[in-house]
Formats: sequence, structure tokens, C-alpha cells
Amino acid sequence: MRQSFLSISKLSEKPYAIIIGYPKATKRQVELRIAQMKKLGINSISFQGDLKLGSINVLGKGYVGIVVLAKKQKKKVAVKIRRTDSQRKEMQSEAKLLKIANSVGVGPCLIDSSKNLMIMEYLEGKKIGMWIKELKGKGSVSKLKSIIRKTLEDCYNLDRIGLDHGELSSIAKHVIIGKSKTTIIDFESASTKRRASNVTSATQGVFIGSGISKSVRKIYKIPSKDKMIEVLRNYKYSPTRESFDKLLKVLKL
Repeated sequence: MRQSFLSISKLSEKPYAIIIGYPKATKRQVELRIAQMKKLGINSISFQGDLKLGSINVLGKGYVGIVVLAKKQKKKVAVKIRRTDSQRKEMQSEAKLLKIANSVGVGPCLIDSSKNLMIMEYLEGKKIGMWIKELKGKGSVSKLKSIIRKTLEDCYNLDRIGLDHGELSSIAKHVIIGKSKTTIIDFESASTKRRASNVTSATQGVFIGSGISKSVRKIYKIPSKDKMIEVLRNYKYSPTRESFDKLLKVLKL
């Protein structure tokens, strides 16, 4: 699909201003955010994506911000714009958490941030929930196992550094299967102040009692719930590489 980019000089106009200052902002607030974009090198935005806010399409929407496709000079990037009704007062804290995830090769690469913006690597692809639903044909079992293993390896690396994502039990929208990269996204609920349980949460999200688990079961035979809970419990009490490898073995990954 052709991507049309709009100069940020047009963003103070309706209906675009609503996205820049979502859900409600003064003209001054919108102007300040546009000024921050200019300072960070953002010159245009493309309003596209699977999510629609009013008449405008965006890449994503969370409790903290709205994610849009943009260009920093000539490079495509994803920009997260802080919502005006967010309880978070700035974006730098989330940017620091993403940088920690990046240190073990997880998440879209952080490029820059300001009070109201976070600029990240743009990953074109599909969320894991939709990707699994659409997965068919020859090689689907090996493709699925490869993606799940990669995701759980990322989760293990996050557990190892003590960064808990916070939303991986609802994993459908938090992993993107990209053309160049498959990774965990959206660290707005992440924390280093609670026990990291990414492997446990993601395993439950993929295999136990979720919409994704029903789709996974149609593609390959997974172990019983009791077996999975037993190895997950062992991993929870001893989150070592050895206990993680035992989990992968039980999951036939």
C-alpha cells in the first residue's frame, strides 16, 4: 500500500490536531508538540494503520500514547505521542525502559525522546494474534514454533535483566512479526521494580486459556495444561537457563 506523508506544518489543522493532542488539547499544546517534533528531526507523518480514531488511522493506541508512522529526515520511524489525559507526565521514563530492553536485543530500537514524544524503529508487520490466525499451509508448524521460541527467548532475556513487560499475558498485540524483525513491543507498563515474569506470562498467553491458544492448538499438538504449569512453576522458582530449556523441551520448541 502506498504511504502518503503529510508535512508536520499541517498538523495543527483539523482533523490531525486531534491525534497530536489526543484526546483533547489546546492550540498551544498542539503547537508545542509540533515544535518538539521539529527539534527531534521529524518532518512528516503518515496517518495509516489498523486502528481508526475518528476519521484518522494510526499504528497504535495505549493508555499512555498514540503511535503514528513518521519520517525523521528520510527514514521511516514510529513516533509515540503522549496522550493529554495520560497519568504519565513525560515519555523519557518509558524511553529508558525501552533502552534497557534494547540492551539485550529486545524491542524496537529507541532513537530519541522528549517530554511528549518517543521515536522508535518502525517495524512493518503484523501483531502475533493476527499472524497466527492467518497462518496456513505447508511449513506452518515450523514457522509457528520458530516465532514462539524467538518470543520466549526474548522473554527469558528480559527476565534475566529484571525488566518485566507487564502485559504479556495478553500477548496478541504485544509481539510484532515484522519483515525484518520479530520482537516484543509496547513497554509502557514495564517496570524494573517488580519481579520479572515475562516467560511465565507469555507462555500462559500463547498456550493456556487465550484466543491465541485456540489457534495454536489447531496448528500443532501442545502438551497438557498440567505439564505446562509444572515446568512453569519450576521456572518461576528457579529462573535459570536450565529450567528455561526444560520448558522449551516440554513445549516441543
